[in-house]
Amino acid sequence: MADPRSFSASGPLRGSITVPGDKSISHRALMFASLAAGESVIEGLLEGEDVLATAAAMRAMGATIEKRGDRWHVWGVGVGGLLQPQTALEMGNSGTSTRLLMGLVASHPITCNFTGDASLSKRPMGRVIDPLSTMGAEFTASPGGRLPLMVRGLCPAVPIEYRLPVASAQVKSAVLLAGLNTPGITRVIEPVPTRDHSERMLTGFGAELAVETDSKGVRTISIRGEAELKPQNIIVPGDPSSAAFATVAALIVPGSSVVIGNVGMNETRSGIYTVLKAMGADIEFGQQRTVGGEPVADLIVTHSALTGIEVPPEIAPTMIDEYPALFVAAALASGRTIMRGIEEMRVKESDRIATMATALTACGARVEELPDGLIVEGTGGEPLAGGATIATHLDHRIAMSMAVAGLASRSTVTIDDMAPVATSYPAFEADIAGLMAS
Repeated sequence: MADPRSFSASGPLRGSITVPGDKSISHRALMFASLAAGESVIEGLLEGEDVLATAAAMRAMGATIEKRGDRWHVWGVGVGGLLQPQTALEMGNSGTSTRLLMGLVASHPITCNFTGDASLSKRPMGRVIDPLSTMGAEFTASPGGRLPLMVRGLCPAVPIEYRLPVASAQVKSAVLLAGLNTPGITRVIEPVPTRDHSERMLTGFGAELAVETDSKGVRTISIRGEAELKPQNIIVPGDPSSAAFATVAALIVPGSSVVIGNVGMNETRSGIYTVLKAMGADIEFGQQRTVGGEPVADLIVTHSALTGIEVPPEIAPTMIDEYPALFVAAALASGRTIMRGIEEMRVKESDRIATMATALTACGARVEELPDGLIVEGTGGEPLAGGATIATHLDHRIAMSMAVAGLASRSTVTIDDMAPVATSYPAFEADIAGLMAS
């Protein structure tokens, strides 16, 4: 059932928050712990619907996963030990769960059926199916390579060397995970670096993994199969994608000053902050430290006069999920912001380029939709007109981005359904309300 909400300007945002654990790291922590032989402990796990779908799938394939207080305890089955699930694996709205688990299953002697909600069932899985098929897995998918689909794993699978045709951390990780239980060495070549959480965490769990970068910046990631993963204690940093919404809100609402604690600052994920600072954002990175092998900082964000820029396309892989929030920041900046090379956004939970173009236009912003991006003419800091009801198409990042736009609009902005926000940031509304109340 839809859960509409309205957002409007209510003065500056002040105070401090901590955002939920990083979604990408949370997925991987559960998967890798489930493949280690023994007990792992995870702190700071994101308890959103997407991550809980991963936990349910790993339980269905034999892992024991329990929450005790603020910690999650996982007893793994060992690489090669995944069991045949008795029912379909229900992925909800989680594309990350689906693509990474397809990789895990591909080199195990089991057959899994993947199902998802209406939004996930529209998302193509072909670019994961292609390399995993080369390794020997068999797929029966719905038209267009979509869910529901069935994966029949092959054991032993065939190691491959695969060059990513499009920058995608999910495809890279799926192939590496299939390589975990494949004899020999599996290699993935990525012309453009993508988020490297899988490489960091697999190394921490004891996998034999190597990364080589040539003079042109092309990375080759090699993993030796039939690995033995060792249990770990993992601390999950705050999600930089979730932090982006409060960051943009503080930047565009006059008088705001916000501290966002314990945010992951992995350079393969922090592009949004690089771009915002290039636009003139007052963002300081306090208490920089390393937590669980990942760089972390506290963000101190103050309202700023932003200036439009041309965003370098090569930075897109480091912030692909944060572009909806950046679109909102651009709408309140001075001058034109040009964002290209982001066609990947068209195959997310929704077509995020088209959906955000429609939403911002409805709120009075001036935008030009491109095949691979968006051009936004900013207001120079003046509020948007607002007064629109936004169709989010079940996309959590559209909902949160346009909620933030409502905080800098003359008239109320209504989001047609905030329920999908529970997939990644269940406390979003409470956190924003707390900052406004302060």
